[in-house]
Amino acid sequence: MLTLLSFVVALTVLIAIHEYGHFQVAKWCGVKVLKFSLGFGKPLYSKKFGLDKTEFVISALPLGGYVKMLDERELSESELKGLALTDRLRSFNRQKLWKRFLIVLAGPVANFLLAIFLFWILMAQGVTALKPVVGEILQGTAAYQSGLQQGDLVKSVANKKVKTWQDIYWALLQNVGETQEVELTILDHQGQLKRHSLSLSKLSKKDLESDFLTSLGLRPNQPKIPAKISEVLSSGSASKAGLKVGDVILSVDGLKINSSEEFVNAVQSKPNKALFVTIDRASEVVSLKITPSLVKEGGRNVGRIGAGFKMDSEALAPYLVKVKYSPVESLFLASQKTWDISLFSLKMIGNMLIGEASLKTISGPVSIASYSGKSAHQGWASWIGFLAMLSISLGVLNLLPIPVLDGGHLLYYTVEAIKGSPVSDRMIEIGQRVGFLLLGLLMIFAFYNDINRLIAG
Repeated sequence: MLTLLSFVVALTVLIAIHEYGHFQVAKWCGVKVLKFSLGFGKPLYSKKFGLDKTEFVISALPLGGYVKMLDERELSESELKGLALTDRLRSFNRQKLWKRFLIVLAGPVANFLLAIFLFWILMAQGVTALKPVVGEILQGTAAYQSGLQQGDLVKSVANKKVKTWQDIYWALLQNVGETQEVELTILDHQGQLKRHSLSLSKLSKKDLESDFLTSLGLRPNQPKIPAKISEVLSSGSASKAGLKVGDVILSVDGLKINSSEEFVNAVQSKPNKALFVTIDRASEVVSLKITPSLVKEGGRNVGRIGAGFKMDSEALAPYLVKVKYSPVESLFLASQKTWDISLFSLKMIGNMLIGEASLKTISGPVSIASYSGKSAHQGWASWIGFLAMLSISLGVLNLLPIPVLDGGHLLYYTVEAIKGSPVSDRMIEIGQRVGFLLLGLLMIFAFYNDINRLIAG
């Protein structure tokens, strides 16, 4: 229920803000607005407000919305004859080019402003996250070859200051595909500043589909979670084998298990292969035979048993840091973050078009709902951060030069400004068909990826 509720609220907020951007700028420009609709399909609520008697509607399907403005091109001859001169002058099609441009642009801009506002709240309030301290480094990885050591405190990545582990992730992600290596400035155990060059050259598309930091050999420094089961899914192989909450894993196939991470690695490395697991259950040693299910993760086959571990909050506290900024600094950083994420989103779309990034990164409504639910379970700050990211995605998507989207209309207006006359109705009609085709293909990819993620667990 929390997943469903958080998803519906997120969509409603983002769509309402987007459409309100169109609505408010249209009112400022003197255009008569006939209808403001949240959702499509059968109206659930409808009421008229204001001097223009604008109809505000809430419809059954919350996957979109629209603002309908008075436009003479959409009226029949009889309706045109009955239209007052004052209303004719307020018709959208009669507005100057710059006004029409601003009205269309206002929707995506509203989404970007919402993201800035949400990031500003988070930064001013303070965000708790993992410290940017390097954890255990595996031999042979790029991090190992760079000379990084466990316990190094990362101060900057590519000359960008970092204060949390998430900052490291974002700074490195921005450089993937742009450069072969990135310079990291760290503070070592002796309190000395050092610089290390981290190679990004061996990262593949599959690495970017999963946790690419792990592929680089970078993991945050955090306490080892005891191998004590805290969750067992009824549908998983662990439950079928008899594993229960509270069981402590002692060994797998005769090898001693000291932490939850060691057990997870053992399970993931043996998909569809029986594991002989020894556990401690209320001081009694019990042996179980568990066969991990095979799932796809980051382009590789891994094992899953449907069981999990929980980290003690007190044990985690020393590894966390709360980052907080002044209101003015928060506003600047929130604007910068929104700009950076928008540019990165456009970059990723461009990379998909030229084959440099996988189409598997496209998410549909099922995945978005899942992410919304997970972020809501983690707390209000996590959900607000998710909402800000989703708002940026909606803004960027609508600015793409695809007919039927805001970006397609802006493209028409740009052509009109260059050639001095509007784009022909025939060209707009063709553009509409192409636009619907492209959006249809995009939705097919999104739903296909959603289904794959569901199958893969």
